[in-house]
Amino acid sequence: MAKVKTKWICQNCGYETASYLGKCPDCGQFSTFIEEVIQNTVEIKSNNSSMNIRNIKDAGYTKINDVNIDKSIRISSGMDELDRVLGGGFVEGSLCLLAGDPGIGKSTLTLQTVKFISNNNKTVLYICAEESTSQVKLRAKRLDVTSDNLYVTQQNCLEEIVNQIENLKPDFLVVDSIQSVFSASILSSTGSVSQIRECTNILMRISKQLNITTIIIGHVTKEGNIAGPKVLEHMVDCVLNFEGEKYKTIRILRAIKNRFGAISEVGVFNMEDKGLVEVKNPSELFLSDRQNQITSGSAIIPVLEGTRCLLLEVQALTGTTPYPNPRRVARGIEYDRLLQILAVLEKRVGLNLSKQDVYINVIGGIDIEEPSADLGVALSVLTSARDTTINENTVILGEIGLNGEVRSVDNLEARLKEAKKLGFGRAIIPKINSSQTKERIQKTNIEIIEVSKIIDAIKNI
Repeated sequence: MAKVKTKWICQNCGYETASYLGKCPDCGQFSTFIEEVIQNTVEIKSNNSSMNIRNIKDAGYTKINDVNIDKSIRISSGMDELDRVLGGGFVEGSLCLLAGDPGIGKSTLTLQTVKFISNNNKTVLYICAEESTSQVKLRAKRLDVTSDNLYVTQQNCLEEIVNQIENLKPDFLVVDSIQSVFSASILSSTGSVSQIRECTNILMRISKQLNITTIIIGHVTKEGNIAGPKVLEHMVDCVLNFEGEKYKTIRILRAIKNRFGAISEVGVFNMEDKGLVEVKNPSELFLSDRQNQITSGSAIIPVLEGTRCLLLEVQALTGTTPYPNPRRVARGIEYDRLLQILAVLEKRVGLNLSKQDVYINVIGGIDIEEPSADLGVALSVLTSARDTTINENTVILGEIGLNGEVRSVDNLEARLKEAKKLGFGRAIIPKINSSQTKERIQKTNIEIIEVSKIIDAIKNI
């Protein structure tokens, strides 16, 4: 009897080795290697099955000038927030990966999407790889999903899924979830790197060849990363991350990768009893719990998420610590950025925080990545340490340099318009050198305070 050959594969990044390793040399994770059997490719026997890629008719080649594109290539999801993130809707024949924490609402979002698509004369096939059809029906009943064009099947064998796709020839396909789908041609266990990679590859080929728009739902690891090898994210056309606080109803949809649109757009939803509800004005939602009497350590910052401006509240709390090493906790901004801001405050302003714990929190669960929030974070920390307040009618924006200078930010006009729309009448911004920019900003009818140093901003809060 021939000896069975095996290899060890990292379940985090897909790195392969001939023997077990405690730490992956590629991704640096510990105890992620699983032994899998090496085998030759097995040709699946099925009548005209798409599993045999050679049987798929070659689409041939075409001159780029002869390719016609019209508006019908985009399929609307029925939700403006989702369409915004996708860049205008789903692209026909595309493969989209939707990932998120357990219970965050991935299946709810998908069912609400297929409800609109199936009601617009599109055939939809929903593959239930984790749940039974009766369990999906319970969720569909709660969301009022009723359509004769929506088909569900309880199946997790890839070969059977391919046969059902060939028989039905749907316009839209949902696989919930890819970690539960397995191929009989691979001997490794369900959810392994080999299974996920091969099953996604077959689904990608089918979606391209048959022009089926496909959503595959994926799991995330405890670190918040998408489960499976990194090659999975490279194979698909779009990667959407659905995130939110566990005990709050706000949900944020973010595009990590999008071949047909921008990756900086976000969609905001509110989870209710009847499903996800779009939030047309996220700034108003994030500031709805803000108290009329402003306390120390609170600042309002206009940030850009794609083409949309959001007004967010940043809160800071400082307190004397009995321990030799004070704590620095940052939620919503980068930890290293917080340390840099605190160093500037200590060196350029003279604020001694060596014996102070510092806590920063961005209300609403939004992660601020752009540096325009630096000045607002700095002033919130300073007012908390000195037990003073910032004018409640003021928004603050500006990047802070290591010398204490306040640097310019992009799209000032859009940020100030959003602030004016929500009733703010005063803004502390970086000093403007362009006369054209000054003229446009003056039209926003908001009081402008230009500062060039962080000291100037402190004098005007």
